[in-house]
Amino acid sequence: MLKSLFLFTGLVLLAACEAPPERNCNNFKTGEFSFTTNIDGEDKTTTFIRSLDTEVDFFEGKQDTSSVRWINDCEYVLKNLNPKNKAEEKSIHIKILTTSDSSYTFEYNAIGDKRKFKGTAFKIH
Repeated sequence: MLKSLFLFTGLVLLAACEAPPERNCNNFKTGEFSFTTNIDGEDKTTTFIRSLDTEVDFFEGKQDTSSVRWINDCEYVLKNLNPKNKAEEKSIHIKILTTSDSSYTFEYNAIGDKRKFKGTAFKIH
């Protein structure tokens, strides 16, 4: 029994010492990206081009432009520059959670909305 306790404690300690997820957010501040999400059972892909202060989104043949305001190296706020309805007037808060060589996983929500969603964006260029 004592052996099992020591083994379990050792495994817990090893797991606790695991390196934190990689977050090289600066690699993803600018560039061309794609993001796919499921809407009503159908996969939909958005591509976007981001500079330090502007993001242009392309979705189903339509183009939208948003301002980008970086809060810190891994968080930013998007504000649609030409909203067409009340929903598009809400700014979107995005937080990069983890990064890899060619993608980042992020959490996002409309400011003021408690519901948060996750996604992964892939760098195209």
